[in-house]
Formats: sequence, C-alpha cells, structure tokens
Amino acid sequence: MGNQIGIVGGGIGGLTAAIALRHLGREVTVYEKAPEFGRVGADINLTPNSVHALDELGVGAVIRESAARPTYRISRTWDTGEETSRLEMSDAAENRYGAPQLTIHRADLLSALEAALPATAVRLDHRLVGLRQRPGAGVQLRFANGADIEVDVAIGADGIHSGVRTALFGQEHPVFTGVVAYRAVVPTERVDVPNLEAFTKWWGPDPETQIVTFPLNRGRDTFIFATTPQDSWTEESWTTPGDVEELRAMYAHFHPEARALLDACDSVLKSALYVRDPLPHWSVGSATLLGDAAHPMMPFMAQGAAMSIEDAVVLARALAEHQDVTQALKAYEAARLPRASKVQLGSRDNTWLKTSADADWVYAYDAWATPLS
Repeated sequence: MGNQIGIVGGGIGGLTAAIALRHLGREVTVYEKAPEFGRVGADINLTPNSVHALDELGVGAVIRESAARPTYRISRTWDTGEETSRLEMSDAAENRYGAPQLTIHRADLLSALEAALPATAVRLDHRLVGLRQRPGAGVQLRFANGADIEVDVAIGADGIHSGVRTALFGQEHPVFTGVVAYRAVVPTERVDVPNLEAFTKWWGPDPETQIVTFPLNRGRDTFIFATTPQDSWTEESWTTPGDVEELRAMYAHFHPEARALLDACDSVLKSALYVRDPLPHWSVGSATLLGDAAHPMMPFMAQGAAMSIEDAVVLARALAEHQDVTQALKAYEAARLPRASKVQLGSRDNTWLKTSADADWVYAYDAWATPLS
C-alpha cells in the first residue's frame, strides 16, 4: 500500500485520524477548508471510550488541563425532579473503563489535537470540489484553490455536509429532525442548584424535550443544552442567536431547579438538528468516510465526538495492519459500522440511561483493542 493518505476535514475526527496514522508510522496530510483554525464550536462531552482513545495518542494529559471531570451522570424527571438513574463517573469511571469522562470546550480539544501534529501535516484553505478515482492510480482530490493532489487513500472527515460522501454516493440532503437545540454557558457561581459538578439530564415529557447540564473549565462554568420540538426551520444558518425568554417559556412547567438553570442564561444560541439514515457501507475503492460524514447523529447519547474518535483510531489501525487498501477499508467497516449505526439509531430514539445505569456497552469500548478482521 502506498504511503500517501489524504484526510479531507480538520475537525475532531480528521485530526485524530492524522495523529493516529502518524503514531502508527503512516504519512498523512489533512486538507481543511477553513483559511485558519478559529475558536468555534460548542462544548462537548468526552465519555470514557473517547478519552481512553485519546490517552493512547498522548493527547489526554493536555485536555485534562482545561476540562472538567463530572462526578456522576444523573437522570432526573422534568416535573418532579425524581432521580431515575445515577452512574458514578470520575475516579470510578477511570477504574472501570480506563479513563474518566471529561467535559470541555470543543476549541480546547481541537487546539490539543492541532498541537500534536506538525504544521506541515495540515493544509488550510483547501475546500474540496472534486474527487476522482482511477483503478490502480489512487484518488485525485481537487480543491477550490486550484490544488490538484493525488493520494493513495482518501478519508472523508468533512462533516454532515461531506463533499467526499457526495462524491462517493451521490447528492443527498440531511433531514431536519423537527428538533431545535439551545446552548449557553454561564458562570457556575450564578447558579444555585445541586449537582452542578455532575452531568445531569432532565428528561422531558416527550423524547424531543430535555435539558442537559455539565461543568466546564474545571467547574468554573456550567454548560446548558436544551432541546425542544419545532415544526420547521427557516433560518439560512443552522445556528442563530436565540431568544432567552422564548427558551424559558418552553420550559415553564419544568422543576424549579431546571428553570433556575435557564434563568441564569443571558444569551443562547439556537441550532437546528439534522440527521441522515445509516449507510450500508462507507467505502468506495480507496476512499472512505468517518465521523459525521459517515454517521451524523442526534446529541442525545453525547456520542458524536466519541464515534469520530473511535472511527479514527480503528481506521488508522486497519490501514497500518493491512497492506491492501481494499482489505483495510473492509476491516475498518466491519469493526465500526455496526457499532456506529447502533449508536446513531439509539441517539435518535433517546431512551439510553433514562432509567438504567448500564453504560458498559458504550463506555467500555476500546478502539485500540477491538478486533480487526
């Protein structure tokens, strides 16, 4: 197998894949459409399965510097406040799964991943406009800036709007779920409710309605994430400034402790949530997909980032272990597609850990040890 691997997309999955491939001795270049890396994106929950994968790449110590370490994962009922499940995290998760849960700003994670790569491994201002494969001649990547680059393997890590996915499987559009999300970050000192050091999910009267909170910045801030049904989305952007009063009105019947979280918000961002159905396969020839390009999912299991990190590690292992590209991509799909599809559909159903604390099938997964065919 040739050594030239091109990754389209410099997000969490793409950068993790590049680090893992270099860790396993492969040459790789990341092509990112943005002209520069900026501090953008929301705050994310890194569950033990993803933290363990990053620890093996030497990134874990860096992200721990700014991340919070939730003490529990708690489920509560929207109106009574009753606890329906409580899963011990922090040291208990580290003992059970080999890594804790960490909650962190997406930009801090991306910065840690960027720092683990040499500057020469990332090319900014490269927006993919074409992909062509010729038998026995690798993959030709064409970019809007005029660059025309041939690689032995192409990896599409370019998100839900993936140009690589379109090139491989044709034009399609993600589907609006009828759910919108509100996000806010507030200083923890302004919120007087219990369990702020934990990851807490308030389950609403229907699967589309919830409030999730978790600590950030070593507990100095609290991240608030709320979802609610909406018939349509007419904004040009997927994310726009939201109306705090509108948000509070939608949750007016929630428990007083849940409402107190929303009362602390000065401003919010409002986003539309989109999905695609699971694909039957992710690879064509010498090109494949990972992360949201392969399996965008609802946030209700908090596994979007984790699945892209797991994909990245398993794909890197497959490419390192198999000389034949086709065999490597088959091994990658066989290991990853069933699990990612199960999480993708489970996230859409939104019942996981509502009344049960059985998280092992998600959190105990080891991307470095899962068998490859």
